[in-house]
Amino acid sequence: MTPQEFSLLLMSVISSVAGQFFLKAGALKLGKVNAGNAISHIFNMIVTPEVVIGLACYGLGAIAYILLLTRVSLSVAGPSVSLVYVFSTLLGYFIFRETIPATRLVGLSFIIAGVVLVVWQK
Repeated sequence: MTPQEFSLLLMSVISSVAGQFFLKAGALKLGKVNAGNAISHIFNMIVTPEVVIGLACYGLGAIAYILLLTRVSLSVAGPSVSLVYVFSTLLGYFIFRETIPATRLVGLSFIIAGVVLVVWQK
């Protein structure tokens, strides 16, 4: 993977993780959904700044991913963006104080090892 391709991958991953952060922040602001408030939640999502920013970040991530796909094969790009799972879990831990069980850490280490093997070039 060239430095330009890696930059596109990084932009896609960072944008997607930022999108998840803002969507979670917006979801916390909205509160829990139930049968009685589902419709109002949908309307409130449209005007909640965090949700709008999160969706915009996802859009930027998608653009970077499409640009990456013009340069590398799907068999490299697809698994590489799974790093979003790793960074999202870390974001949840450090920002939202979510716990990370040992089994999840093992799974995340498999993801990291898999991405390294996928992008490794001789």
